[in-house]
Amino acid sequence: MISITNTTNYQAIRDIAAKTWPITYGPILSSEQIDYMFAMMYDINALESQATAKKHHFILAEEDGIPLGFASYELNYNEEPKTKIHKIYILPETQGKGIGKKLIDFIAEKAIANQNTALSLNVNRHNNAFQFYVKLGFEKIGEEDIDIGNGYLMEDYIMEKKAIAI
Repeated sequence: MISITNTTNYQAIRDIAAKTWPITYGPILSSEQIDYMFAMMYDINALESQATAKKHHFILAEEDGIPLGFASYELNYNEEPKTKIHKIYILPETQGKGIGKKLIDFIAEKAIANQNTALSLNVNRHNNAFQFYVKLGFEKIGEEDIDIGNGYLMEDYIMEKKAIAI
Protein backbone atom coordinates (compact mmCIF):
# COMPACT_ATOMS: atom_id res chain seq x y z
CA MET A 1 0.00 0.00 0.00
CA ILE A 2 1.24 3.46 -0.89
CA SER A 3 1.64 5.92 1.96
CA ILE A 4 2.11 9.68 1.75
CA THR A 5 4.01 11.39 4.56
CA ASN A 6 5.72 14.68 5.30
CA THR A 7 9.45 14.34 4.86
CA THR A 8 12.83 15.92 5.38
CA ASN A 9 14.53 13.05 3.54
CA TYR A 10 16.11 15.36 1.00
CA GLN A 11 18.43 12.65 -0.28
CA ALA A 12 15.43 10.53 -1.33
CA ILE A 13 13.91 13.58 -3.05
CA ARG A 14 17.17 14.27 -4.86
CA ASP A 15 17.48 10.60 -5.89
CA ILE A 16 13.95 10.52 -7.35
CA ALA A 17 14.55 13.77 -9.23
CA ALA A 18 17.88 12.46 -10.57
CA LYS A 19 16.10 9.42 -12.03
CA THR A 20 13.10 11.37 -13.31
CA TRP A 21 14.57 14.53 -14.79
CA PRO A 22 16.57 13.02 -17.68
CA ILE A 23 13.47 11.20 -18.95
CA THR A 24 11.10 14.12 -18.34
CA TYR A 25 13.27 16.94 -19.64
CA GLY A 26 15.74 15.20 -21.97
CA PRO A 27 13.48 15.65 -25.03
CA ILE A 28 12.63 19.26 -24.04
CA LEU A 29 15.76 20.96 -22.68
CA SER A 30 19.49 20.89 -23.37
CA SER A 31 21.58 18.70 -21.08
CA GLU A 32 23.37 21.90 -19.96
CA GLN A 33 20.09 23.48 -18.86
CA ILE A 34 19.00 20.30 -17.09
CA ASP A 35 22.33 20.14 -15.21
CA TYR A 36 22.12 23.83 -14.31
CA MET A 37 18.53 23.61 -13.03
CA PHE A 38 19.10 20.35 -11.18
CA ALA A 39 22.12 21.77 -9.33
CA MET A 40 20.18 24.94 -8.50
CA MET A 41 17.02 23.20 -7.27
CA TYR A 42 18.13 19.83 -5.87
CA ASP A 43 21.33 20.50 -3.99
CA ILE A 44 20.62 19.32 -0.41
CA ASN A 45 21.21 22.85 0.92
CA ALA A 46 18.83 24.24 -1.71
CA LEU A 47 16.11 21.77 -0.68
CA GLU A 48 16.60 22.63 3.01
CA SER A 49 16.37 26.33 2.15
CA GLN A 50 13.17 25.76 0.18
CA ALA A 51 11.66 24.08 3.24
CA THR A 52 12.78 26.70 5.76
CA ALA A 53 13.09 30.08 4.04
CA LYS A 54 10.42 29.53 1.38
CA LYS A 55 8.02 27.42 3.50
CA HIS A 56 7.81 24.54 1.03
CA HIS A 57 6.33 21.37 2.51
CA PHE A 58 7.86 18.18 1.11
CA ILE A 59 5.90 14.93 0.98
CA LEU A 60 7.07 11.48 0.00
CA ALA A 61 5.09 8.60 -1.53
CA GLU A 62 6.41 5.22 -0.39
CA GLU A 63 5.49 1.59 -0.68
CA ASP A 64 7.05 -0.86 1.79
CA GLY A 65 9.54 1.85 2.78
CA ILE A 66 10.69 2.41 -0.81
CA PRO A 67 10.37 6.01 -2.08
CA LEU A 68 8.36 6.19 -5.33
CA GLY A 69 7.65 9.89 -5.74
CA PHE A 70 7.52 13.24 -4.02
CA ALA A 71 5.93 16.65 -4.16
CA SER A 72 6.44 20.02 -2.55
CA TYR A 73 3.82 22.67 -1.95
CA GLU A 74 3.38 26.05 -0.32
CA LEU A 75 0.21 27.14 1.46
CA ASN A 76 -1.11 30.69 1.08
CA TYR A 77 1.11 31.30 -1.94
CA ASN A 78 1.77 35.03 -2.47
CA GLU A 79 -0.46 35.61 0.57
CA GLU A 80 -3.51 34.45 -1.39
CA PRO A 81 -5.79 31.54 -0.44
CA LYS A 82 -3.96 29.32 -2.97
CA THR A 83 -1.67 26.36 -2.53
CA LYS A 84 1.20 26.28 -5.02
CA ILE A 85 2.50 22.88 -6.04
CA HIS A 86 6.18 23.56 -6.70
CA LYS A 87 7.37 20.05 -7.52
CA ILE A 88 5.86 16.66 -8.23
CA TYR A 89 7.85 13.77 -9.64
CA ILE A 90 7.15 10.04 -9.75
CA LEU A 91 9.76 7.43 -10.63
CA PRO A 92 9.28 6.59 -14.32
CA GLU A 93 8.78 2.87 -13.68
CA THR A 94 5.92 3.58 -11.23
CA GLN A 95 4.07 6.23 -13.25
CA GLY A 96 0.48 5.42 -14.16
CA LYS A 97 -0.26 3.73 -10.82
CA GLY A 98 -2.12 6.65 -9.22
CA ILE A 99 0.80 7.94 -7.13
CA GLY A 100 0.69 11.45 -8.61
CA LYS A 101 -3.04 11.67 -7.95
CA LYS A 102 -2.50 10.54 -4.34
CA LEU A 103 0.14 13.25 -3.86
CA ILE A 104 -2.15 15.93 -5.29
CA ASP A 105 -5.10 14.68 -3.21
CA PHE A 106 -2.91 14.89 -0.08
CA ILE A 107 -1.97 18.47 -0.99
CA ALA A 108 -5.63 19.34 -1.67
CA GLU A 109 -6.58 18.10 1.81
CA LYS A 110 -3.87 20.31 3.37
CA ALA A 111 -5.02 23.26 1.25
CA ILE A 112 -8.64 22.86 2.37
CA ALA A 113 -7.61 22.45 6.02
CA ASN A 114 -5.81 25.79 5.70
CA GLN A 115 -8.75 27.58 3.99
CA ASN A 116 -6.99 27.63 0.62
CA THR A 117 -9.51 27.52 -2.22
CA ALA A 118 -7.31 26.64 -5.20
CA LEU A 119 -4.30 24.57 -6.24
CA SER A 120 -1.85 26.18 -8.64
CA LEU A 121 1.18 24.86 -10.51
CA ASN A 122 3.48 25.55 -13.41
CA VAL A 123 4.35 22.98 -16.05
CA ASN A 124 6.77 23.25 -18.96
CA ARG A 125 4.79 23.90 -22.14
CA HIS A 126 6.23 20.75 -23.75
CA ASN A 127 5.99 18.45 -20.72
CA ASN A 128 3.72 15.43 -21.24
CA ALA A 129 2.53 15.91 -17.64
CA PHE A 130 0.28 18.69 -18.94
CA GLN A 131 -2.31 16.06 -19.95
CA PHE A 132 -2.05 14.42 -16.51
CA TYR A 133 -2.94 17.73 -14.85
CA VAL A 134 -5.85 18.32 -17.25
CA LYS A 135 -7.16 14.84 -16.42
CA LEU A 136 -7.08 15.78 -12.72
CA GLY A 137 -9.15 18.91 -13.35
CA PHE A 138 -6.48 21.58 -13.72
CA GLU A 139 -7.06 24.27 -16.33
CA LYS A 140 -4.48 26.36 -18.13
CA ILE A 141 -4.97 29.94 -16.94
CA GLY A 142 -1.86 31.55 -18.41
CA GLU A 143 1.72 31.28 -19.58
CA GLU A 144 4.94 32.69 -18.18
CA ASP A 145 8.62 32.71 -18.99
CA ILE A 146 10.83 32.68 -15.91
CA ASP A 147 14.45 33.78 -16.20
CA ILE A 148 16.43 31.36 -14.04
CA GLY A 149 19.84 32.75 -14.89
CA ASN A 150 22.71 31.59 -17.08
CA GLY A 151 20.67 32.52 -20.17
CA TYR A 152 17.96 29.92 -19.41
CA LEU A 153 14.19 30.32 -19.28
CA MET A 154 11.49 28.13 -17.82
CA GLU A 155 8.69 28.37 -20.40
CA ASP A 156 5.61 27.31 -18.51
CA TYR A 157 1.87 27.07 -18.52
CA ILE A 158 0.21 28.22 -15.31
CA MET A 159 -2.50 25.77 -14.27
CA GLU A 160 -5.09 25.93 -11.53
CA LYS A 161 -8.00 24.00 -10.09
CA LYS A 162 -10.39 24.49 -7.20
CA ALA A 163 -9.39 22.77 -3.99
CA ILE A 164 -12.20 20.33 -3.26
CA ALA A 165 -12.42 17.62 -0.65
CA ILE A 166 -12.23 14.08 -2.00
